[in-house]
Amino acid sequence: MTSKKLLPQITARKQVAKSRLFAIEQIDLTFSNGVRREYERMSGTGRGAVMIVPMLDRETMLLVREYCAGTHSYELGFPKGLIDAGESAAEAANRELKEEVGYGANRLTLVHSVAMAPAFFDAKMAIFLAEDLYDEKLLGDEPEALEIVPWRVADYQQLLQQHDFNEARSLVALLMVKDHLGGTA
Repeated sequence: MTSKKLLPQITARKQVAKSRLFAIEQIDLTFSNGVRREYERMSGTGRGAVMIVPMLDRETMLLVREYCAGTHSYELGFPKGLIDAGESAAEAANRELKEEVGYGANRLTLVHSVAMAPAFFDAKMAIFLAEDLYDEKLLGDEPEALEIVPWRVADYQQLLQQHDFNEARSLVALLMVKDHLGGTA
């Protein structure tokens, strides 16, 4: 069901901060009831990002453990990355897979697209299931080799209990892919 509410009118906007990865924009809004508010929102590259659930075989997913600066910890999750200029989401998914896991995929299926913190961030992420993998490694931008962790789909509940598997996007990807695979996993 789609909302019939009128979007607030943006009456002014200005950039208040910028980094290499993000810009923070202040927007002045007037809602349909006349209420006015200032909001701040982050904007990224605008091309979006991808997350890939690679299937080594019909029963085994591949995850990566990598350093995450936001939590200053090593986290277990699925390969992911930004969509580069001129790339489709599927091309970015296959490139990131090759860079982070050392495989390409003959078959990529878009499982779902998710918004990431839509209250203050305009980024979207496409979640792909990667099947029929083949060996191919591309040089990525990671500062160190990522640890590749095979995990049986059937053991997903044990994965959910891992202290370092807690990124919301990876949790969503796991459950969506598990549903997508249905009775075959």
